[in-house]
Amino acid sequence: MHKSYQPTIPASNRYLKKKWDEKYYSEHRILIRDARPSVDTRPPPTYMHLHMKLKKIQLEEERMATIERDNRILLEKMTHTMRTTGCVNNRNDYESKSLNQEKRRRELLRVSKENETMIKRIMARKNDTDGENWKNSWSKNASYLDNIAKYNPDWYLSKTNSRQMNDEKPSLKRSQSVPREDKNDVTAVFNTNEAKTKNIENNSTQ
Repeated sequence: MHKSYQPTIPASNRYLKKKWDEKYYSEHRILIRDARPSVDTRPPPTYMHLHMKLKKIQLEEERMATIERDNRILLEKMTHTMRTTGCVNNRNDYESKSLNQEKRRRELLRVSKENETMIKRIMARKNDTDGENWKNSWSKNASYLDNIAKYNPDWYLSKTNSRQMNDEKPSLKRSQSVPREDKNDVTAVFNTNEAKTKNIENNSTQ
């Protein structure tokens, strides 16, 4: 067997070379078998408390017990109503009470008193600005401006008055002139009056 073995490296004794290679290969296989992977690919461990959820089961049992108790109480009330004539109790004699009513009342009085004092202070406060002084200072400044002005301060009023006078002249003429239709009416009335007078004169002569 060792004579047919072909080593990868030249050796003087094929038998020993074969034994050594087989030993190295077996050691290599053992190392590979015992080697641990650098990446853990094993499935995560399973925990029973994550699958069972005992707290959820307990809450469900408590809820079912509450439902059963309510159903039993309702059934007892229904049987009592069926055995007897039944009654209606809708009276409510409870008076609403507040623990902080007095405190809220005191707070409301305090706020109203503060508002009242604030209104009094505002009403008693005098105005810081004097309108009469402002008016006097403005009239003084206006007189200074009139003194240093080059033109009369009412120059635009004179121009507007002259324009209005020029605009009113043709309007007066137009108002004095009678339209053509009005003239015709006047002539017609004059002719009728003249004809009436002639008729009256003729009747008087006859």
